[in-house]
Amino acid sequence: MKVLICIPCLLTGGTEIQTLNLVKSLIQGKHQVSTVCYFEYLPEMVSRYQEAGSKVTCLSPVGKRIGGMKGIAFLYKGLKQVVQAEKPEVAHVQYMAPGAIPIVLLRMIGIKNIIATAHTAADIYPNLKLVHFIQRHCIRVFTNITLIAEKSFFGNSCMYTQQTKLQKRNHFTIYNALPPYIQIRKDTRNFSTSVTLGVVSRLEKIKGMDLIIPAFEQIKKGYPKIHLLIVGDGSLKEQMQQQAKDSTTNKDITWAGRQEQEQLQTYYDMIDILLIPSRSEGFGLTAIEGMARGCVVVASNAGGLPEIVKDKEVGLLHEKESIEDMVKKIYHLLENPQIMERFSMKATKYTRQFRHEQYTLLFNDLYSNCLLYTSDAADDLTRVD
Repeated sequence: MKVLICIPCLLTGGTEIQTLNLVKSLIQGKHQVSTVCYFEYLPEMVSRYQEAGSKVTCLSPVGKRIGGMKGIAFLYKGLKQVVQAEKPEVAHVQYMAPGAIPIVLLRMIGIKNIIATAHTAADIYPNLKLVHFIQRHCIRVFTNITLIAEKSFFGNSCMYTQQTKLQKRNHFTIYNALPPYIQIRKDTRNFSTSVTLGVVSRLEKIKGMDLIIPAFEQIKKGYPKIHLLIVGDGSLKEQMQQQAKDSTTNKDITWAGRQEQEQLQTYYDMIDILLIPSRSEGFGLTAIEGMARGCVVVASNAGGLPEIVKDKEVGLLHEKESIEDMVKKIYHLLENPQIMERFSMKATKYTRQFRHEQYTLLFNDLYSNCLLYTSDAADDLTRVD
């Protein structure tokens, strides 16, 4: 089957990583995959997709975003050229951005089998009526990355399985997969020695990174030997470093900066308690990466995190934006190393459900099911189902 993957940008975010997982899964399933990127891209990410076996077309030669009517015309012309050249049987639109316009344009161009994947909950979409129209009249399958996200869009949710029977229009949840650079840990971690807190994240406000240093300062009062490892870069880095200097905790912080994906497993192995204080999180890829390596996750009760980080089973959740509650949960773990060990062991077993093999199996099954409906005659934008 010829598949066209459509994505707004090819940078280094979780959406691009998961889309790369999808590309690898489809190629493993013997499909021919092409990827079209509308706007921003990094050459190294383009190379990763090409190395995985996908042809990549970047519509913007300078990697620049175009808005308004010019942007729509730009997308229509670019997508039409790619469709005419590649002749895909299925188009898979990632992130539905900007504003689901690519989905409408692909239908106008003549693509009948369209799958869309939303990588967030519905709260970032100001017009759910448009999303519902698109889902009912333009898309064969709408996939979500958590049941919480799917329910926020449609009021109900369902995991996709190999036993699932497709209707003409569908929405399901398929969990993201562990990237290939993270292996599920087999040995047991020991938490009896000095403990390291850590973050592996873009240093941005939406990720709650402005809360990390104040929380660490409070923890240091009770556990002066504790260390903090910060892996990542972003617009808050200078602010966080100033917070550290003002609180005199800087000597106990390691600033590792942004690391290549292949190096992340080494850094997870240095972290005992992984902090994810996000204000918004569609899935929580960092959470499953860390849990796979036996980290104990302390995450905010936001977005898809409460579904992925089972509270009091494999980690702990704290109130969103609450430094006090985050500190309380960290203290609870530090005072009870046996709880940390139990969470760590459960977490590594728990993350088996996110293995790439399961993800590959489900998406290839979904694609096979989609082809059963290719000849559906009631497939135009004007018909109301």
